[in-house]
Amino acid sequence: MEMTRRQRFYNTVTHGYVDRQIFDLCGCPQTLILCEQTARDMKQLLGIDGTDSGGYLDERILQKLDIDTRLTGGFPVPKSCHTEKHPGGFTDEWGIGYSLVGGHYEITKNPLRGMNIDEIRKYPFPRAEDIPAKVYRQYADHARYLHEQTDYVIVAQHPCYGVFELGCWMFGFDDFLCRCAAEPETVVWFFEKILSYQKGVIKPYYEALGRYIHCTTSGDDFGTQRGMFMSLSMFKQLIAPFFSERIAYTKSFTDAFFQHHTCGSVFELIPTLIQCGVDILNPIQPGAAQMEPEKLKNEYGDKLVFWGGIDTQELLVNGSVEEVKSAVADILRLFGNTGGYILSPAHCIQDDVPAANIIAIYDGAREFYGNQTKGV
Repeated sequence: MEMTRRQRFYNTVTHGYVDRQIFDLCGCPQTLILCEQTARDMKQLLGIDGTDSGGYLDERILQKLDIDTRLTGGFPVPKSCHTEKHPGGFTDEWGIGYSLVGGHYEITKNPLRGMNIDEIRKYPFPRAEDIPAKVYRQYADHARYLHEQTDYVIVAQHPCYGVFELGCWMFGFDDFLCRCAAEPETVVWFFEKILSYQKGVIKPYYEALGRYIHCTTSGDDFGTQRGMFMSLSMFKQLIAPFFSERIAYTKSFTDAFFQHHTCGSVFELIPTLIQCGVDILNPIQPGAAQMEPEKLKNEYGDKLVFWGGIDTQELLVNGSVEEVKSAVADILRLFGNTGGYILSPAHCIQDDVPAANIIAIYDGAREFYGNQTKGV
């Protein structure tokens, strides 16, 4: 008998039997389709007419592809003295400046760069209490609707930035990484400040929607294409205490499984992530060093769930539909029917990915399971 989506997800995360792996697209913050034209092209290929039906992607696309996940919640933004728009960009609530570069908003201003600790202490950081309460009520209303009126796996957007990524953005990567080595006391003060903000958001956020969700997310990139940003010992000393406290605090308000997103090569970091409380790792970025699906499955397949794996750097950009389907079959064959894997692109879809290749991920999965049923 076919499993329900939520049964399938629970068995996936607890490494039980699944009739097929979970399908995700636009069901977590790292599998969104960022290009409106690509979404329009998908509708045309799938024979969908009319205006969008709402959501992060037209609901009819998700239904056509038999997607199991739906995203809820949001990223609440407090009132801030820093927030402003300017020609070609904007400044966010943290004072980080963005400018439009090559079709994307890139960071062009690091407000804490070069400051000493006394200047940093005086900086006007945003306050969690300046987020209107009605924002959380709106999140809860949407999550409740999905929980009560649908059978989908409900995934919560992470409501705050990670401590490390925010440090890199506010100081600049070069400045902040140097401080991690030479001024750890400054870094710890900054992380304590950010953790306090995180907790100020986490409590009302998960009190509002925590009972309605099956999975929640966080994001903080710890790796480059070839390795980690810092040594494992430095990570354990500086980042792990704050990361594990964030996860434990989140789990005190919800029974949802905790998914963490980090790009890059983080193979050696995985045992520490598990110790910190991560249940699901996103993504499998197959082009990064030591992040091959076979290696991850063999080493940690019974301890961690992997979400992603369909390469967005080369395969989905340059591959053919048949090559995409072949890669999908390979990864589904690898993980079998024992759970531990969620099928999705390795990251958000940008405008260089043909719509046909996105559809091919899920067509390929259905063909794979259809062939299994036929004994092929």
